[in-house]
Amino acid sequence: MKNTAQLYLITPSPFTANTLADVAAALAAGVDWLQFRGKGLSDQDAQRYALELRALCRQHQAQLFINDRIDLALAIDADGVHLGQHDGSIADARRQLGRRKLGVTCHGDIELARRAVAEGADYVAFGRCFPSRTKPEAPPCELSVFTQARNEFSVPIVAIGGITPDNGDQVLAAGADTLAVIDGVFGQHNIAAAVKRFHRLLGRV
Repeated sequence: MKNTAQLYLITPSPFTANTLADVAAALAAGVDWLQFRGKGLSDQDAQRYALELRALCRQHQAQLFINDRIDLALAIDADGVHLGQHDGSIADARRQLGRRKLGVTCHGDIELARRAVAEGADYVAFGRCFPSRTKPEAPPCELSVFTQARNEFSVPIVAIGGITPDNGDQVLAAGADTLAVIDGVFGQHNIAAAVKRFHRLLGRV
């Protein structure tokens, strides 16, 4: 994975045909990574949407990660999987995924990140960084964690939770190099314009 500032979109729940259209608009505007969260979908619908997302990601040169489900990632040939702390063994996932990439949620805990990297994680994610409408109950993550992680790890460091174009500079300055966003794009009226605001934050325009 290239270790420069990235925009990482995570699909909102519930995922519907309208969500697919929003994702297509975001990808067309310029996204580096996309994570598909198919919570509550049947296996058939999850695979159908995942295949459509894979095609869109390839069209727009974005990497597709599947949340939690290694089986689905393998079935549709996704680029990788994102695991939470209760989604099974990182080492087992690493073996199953082979060349595919593995990202791991580490909340605000640098020790969890150390273990994840030691077991083969390709990136580590910390958050929530700011108040979040998606997961308001999630515990906060101190920005100092990003500085510590940047000093220790060579893998990408993802910031998640309440990230907007107005506060993202704080986590980037602290040491994050990837901004994971849900509501900051998908909760906005104009999806493409929201993506472009993040581009300005990342110095792309």
